[in-house]
Amino acid sequence: MLHHIMASIPHDVLAAPNDELKTDNLADWLRGIFGPLFLVIVSIVAIFFLFTREITRFVQFIVLAIGIGVVFYVPNIIETTAKAIAKALGVDLT
Repeated sequence: MLHHIMASIPHDVLAAPNDELKTDNLADWLRGIFGPLFLVIVSIVAIFFLFTREITRFVQFIVLAIGIGVVFYVPNIIETTAKAIAKALGVDLT
């Protein structure tokens, strides 16, 4: 009886599930979540430094935030920079 039940179920249902991870848009999805959060945190800390009149710390924080923002928002910036440095040093990447 079990054989007849198994024979009546389509093969697609019995096939093993596809366990591959789909990470095609993972970076875009993470940027969509953490991007606005990053901007809010930077804004709050910058306003705090301005209200406490710590201009030196404010400037240091803004420079650091811009550097982190560029790395975060510009895709492949690390790879492009590394290739440019290697090319400037005369390293062959082929």
